[in-house]
Formats: sequence, structure tokens, C-alpha cells
Amino acid sequence: MHNVVMQDTYRAILYKGPAQDTGKLLASDSPNDWANGAAAVTQNNGHSFAVALTNVVGPHANVKFLAYNNVPPAVPNVKTKSNSKGVIIISTAQGENDGAWIVHTVPGFPAAKTGYSWPASEIAKGHLLICMTIAETQINAVAASLIQIEPFVYYNDIPETETAGMPDFKKLAEGQIPVSPPFTTRRSIKTAAPAPVDIHIYSKSAKSKYGG
Repeated sequence: MHNVVMQDTYRAILYKGPAQDTGKLLASDSPNDWANGAAAVTQNNGHSFAVALTNVVGPHANVKFLAYNNVPPAVPNVKTKSNSKGVIIISTAQGENDGAWIVHTVPGFPAAKTGYSWPASEIAKGHLLICMTIAETQINAVAASLIQIEPFVYYNDIPETETAGMPDFKKLAEGQIPVSPPFTTRRSIKTAAPAPVDIHIYSKSAKSKYGG
């Protein structure tokens, strides 16, 4: 997914079944083939999502990110209405417009800048991880959908200079929540592939009359 995430792959889905330490991977460069995971998800290399998270769990001068999780690493007793989990990643290198959005189901993961560590207790459970390479300029649309579901942001080092003119990202980073209608949103983004794929994001606030 470019130099921010995985080379030459613009969408990837990893499903790890219950009581398994490896998963099945479906990638955009082989869209009709669920491949066996190359390594255990507990390993810090050798599989696609370890690569995707390299610059999240470790330092990189030109890669910054915002991470959210209702069960954040090393932060006990978080109270939140959301169960959403994910990471928004961008490159701050001059002249680049690279980004990625990872959505997943793993509590306590990933820990920021402290090395790759899959929670041992989560091997027993099934999990899904989805990675999409997008342009950095599209992260405001992602943020607009996320603020409706009020995620708990536990890490953010994306500089404000990168998000100038992105009011919804600012709201997300500051933990602002919707207080007036509309309480539902539909946003669209595109993958950063040579033949872009449309991705439609639907979200609703707990205040929505369609909640439940």
C-alpha cells in the first residue's frame, strides 16, 4: 500500500478464526483468492498487517497516525459509547499525498510506538482487520463518519499543518461529538489504486432515531 503501508496492495482483508494464530488474507492484487496467512498474527513480521503497522508500533519521521479503540492499550476503565477500533495513517513527506485507514476488531491493539504486540487473550477469539490505502486528502471524509460514532482516540501525532482545512478531522482529534442533527452520515472515499474503488461509509450517532 504505497510507502505508507503495503507495497502494491490497495485493499487487504485479514480474517483470523477463533483459536487460530494465523488467518486468511484477501488482497486487491489477488482479489479472488483467500490466501493462508504467511505467519502467526502474534509475530512482529512476516505477515501483511505487521507490515502495515510497522510505522505505528515503531518510529518513522515521516509517518504520523491517529489511533482509536474502545479498549485502548494500557488505558484501563475507558467509558465510551463506541466499540470502534482503527488507525488513520498519513505520510508527512513533502509532495506526497499518501494515507491508509485500518479498521479492526482487536481490543488493546495496536500499542503506539512500543513495538508490535498482539494481545495473547485475543487468540481465542475471531478477528477481522481491513486495510485501505487512500489519499491523505480523504481523511477528513473518514473523520466525518467517525465522529458520529464517538470513538475513543488514544493516540494522535498528526500535525495540524497536515490537516489544515479539515474541520471534521479536527473534531475527531479533539474528541468532539455531534450535538445537533444530522445524526447519520454517508461518506464516500476512493482507494489510491490506479483503478480506484469507491468505498461508501455509513455511520450513525447514538442520538440517531435509527439507533438500537
